[in-house]
Amino acid sequence: MNMKRINFGLGLVALLALSSCADDKFSEFRTDMTQNKKDYLYLNNYEPLKKYVQDLKDAGKCNPDFKLGVALAASEFNEQGIVYCLAGSNFDEMTAGNAMKYASCVDNKGVMNFDNVSSFVANAKDAGLTIYGHTLAWHSQQNNKYLNGLIADRPAPEEPGGDNMYIRYTTAAAGANPWDNQANCKLSEPLEKGASYTLTMKVKASEDCDIAFWPIWNASPNKNQWGGSNDVQYLDTYKATTEWTTLTWKFNAAFTHDMLQFCFGKLGGTIDFDDVKLVKDGSDDNLVANGDFTTDNISAWGSNWKGPSFAIKQGSGTSAGGNFCITYTTTKDGANLWDHQATYKLPKSLVQGAKYVLSMKVKSTSKTQFAFWPIWSASPNKNQWGGSNDVQYCESKEISSKWTTVTWEFEAQFTHDMLQFCFGTLKNGESVSMDDITLVKEGTEENLVEDGDFAQNATAGWGSNWQGPNFKCEKIGSGIPLTDKEKKEVLTTALDKWIDGMMEATDGYVTSWDVVNEAISGKKGADGFNELQHATNAPASDVANSFYWQDYLGDIDYVRTAVRDARKSFAEHNGDPSKLKLFINDYNLEGYWDQHAKLKSLIHWIGLWEDPNAEEPVVIDGIGTQMHVTCYGDATKQAKLQSDIEEMFKLLAKTGKLVKISELDMAYEDEAGTSVTFDKMTEEQHKQMRSFYTFIIQKYFELIPQAQQYGITQWCATDSPDTTGAWRKGCPTGLWDSNYLRKHTYAGFAAGLGAPEYWKENAE
Repeated sequence: MNMKRINFGLGLVALLALSSCADDKFSEFRTDMTQNKKDYLYLNNYEPLKKYVQDLKDAGKCNPDFKLGVALAASEFNEQGIVYCLAGSNFDEMTAGNAMKYASCVDNKGVMNFDNVSSFVANAKDAGLTIYGHTLAWHSQQNNKYLNGLIADRPAPEEPGGDNMYIRYTTAAAGANPWDNQANCKLSEPLEKGASYTLTMKVKASEDCDIAFWPIWNASPNKNQWGGSNDVQYLDTYKATTEWTTLTWKFNAAFTHDMLQFCFGKLGGTIDFDDVKLVKDGSDDNLVANGDFTTDNISAWGSNWKGPSFAIKQGSGTSAGGNFCITYTTTKDGANLWDHQATYKLPKSLVQGAKYVLSMKVKSTSKTQFAFWPIWSASPNKNQWGGSNDVQYCESKEISSKWTTVTWEFEAQFTHDMLQFCFGTLKNGESVSMDDITLVKEGTEENLVEDGDFAQNATAGWGSNWQGPNFKCEKIGSGIPLTDKEKKEVLTTALDKWIDGMMEATDGYVTSWDVVNEAISGKKGADGFNELQHATNAPASDVANSFYWQDYLGDIDYVRTAVRDARKSFAEHNGDPSKLKLFINDYNLEGYWDQHAKLKSLIHWIGLWEDPNAEEPVVIDGIGTQMHVTCYGDATKQAKLQSDIEEMFKLLAKTGKLVKISELDMAYEDEAGTSVTFDKMTEEQHKQMRSFYTFIIQKYFELIPQAQQYGITQWCATDSPDTTGAWRKGCPTGLWDSNYLRKHTYAGFAAGLGAPEYWKENAE
């Protein structure tokens, strides 16, 4: 057979449909692919798809509430153009591809905006179409920044000490021995030899380290070779951490100790002491003067020959807001301001002549000048080193070891595509830390620096110059991690708020929902059933871009909470509870790869979620099987898939739940196993896809009892564009081509709904 290639332009009928759509609301949307192609003339005989659904209902051959749906972009439907016409003329129901997902409605601060959703609902009402809600709970397309911020470490309280004064020792370098770095405190009166004492203190270090308490009799005549006392009592060594920890030593004085000695010789950094209290058994008197450092008097304190410096500090010891910052550490001594640079590649270039405000928190290990020089790195105007000459020199700011907020207001001289920060006079090993970076165009609120607070602990977009200061994200502050219980509570509240907001925006009009989407993983658990999706069993690429509610709410409560929230909020926002249908939606349920293990696992989990003996039982109304299938040129593979689909429908029917084909679309794979794009499809391959659509839809009506037939949604009305990021990029997924012209697959879909097989009637 001659394998003709298909490449058609927009037909006359389609153009007429477009021109009349606004006047007639939908018109009939009778597209065709005639173009003098005899094999396509039969397509003109077909009515809009929903006409055949109505015929089935009138004949009592399907559920009277069956809905034929289509997935689309809500924004395109709201334009009331071609997409509006296609949906209204052919379908009963719509699913928004992205507009009703969390990330589309919730910004980085947790502010919810449902304007697009509300317009979608209003236009759907006007068109007489229902909406299927997609989706209330999912791990993907969440606002990870906001949600992770909710469960970030909380700030440490302003303690210890009423006004939070404490003493800090800073070592010059880490030593090799425990005694190499010491803090000491001279007592006003010696201890009583043989008496029992208790020493307590709060300790926090810049890094985990050992700290020992060795009280000494410094006035002893028993001196060692270095002139110090040999009369030392060696007590236990404890661990100091980056969080305030209370340490306690109980001891009987071996000598008439007149000095407390604390050893942290292997620490290279800082160690803080507060609330130092030494009492004799039977007494409440603190033998350490000013042990809580409420006054600025540390005359009794000192250090050893290695000389760690010490000083009174005030505050909690936290740095700038947040839990992470970016820190650049120099690798060479600098002489000029430009010798050390940090750079950030902007996601989009600035507008030349527009006004901007850059604000950030910054500190350095020593006082230095810090400059901001935005540049146009893509400029053809290169300097002798290959960099851009198109640099805007904003003023320098003086920074120090304390977090300081600096701000630049500037008018962009070029189409800057990179931020450049210079701190070139720092010496080798010194560092600059930056946090809470915002770049905002005048009149807007959008931060042009992605993850400017470094909450994601990531350095995407950041770089350095030829001098190569090293850079990394690092944790800052002395935040206190939330407990598992606290994380569950705060995220339960967030999920409640999100679902309630969506139910308020849809105002009882959307009566069917994917309450939980894609919960089941492909990994088997110890019980033989697949686990839920978790950060621990998902691919790294998914984990980086996902937020797994179930990791915090639990496998059971995750779904139950979403179901309860949906039913409660739906009723509170003008919904009729008797009409609400909640579905668990998932993919790869056809069983081609796993002999239906995922589907059987989903059914198992539904049983756990619906446990009638639970304190607050929940009911799940239906199961959505996505069915992003492939039509195979290999006859053996195709027969196997079709058999698996039949078995899937049988298993779904046995559940007694409503069954929805929720995201039906189709790609094509040739006999060699190569995916074929729509521009390379042969007519014969299109006809194979036509037959497969007919098979799927006919088997649905044959094997799913009428009472369980919720509906079928075509996920890709048209072929997928051959563009980066497109769903099933370049595949012949649609019933219409990219010009909204009917394909053979339209006929196959219609035949599955009971339409005549006109291609047979027109066959020679």
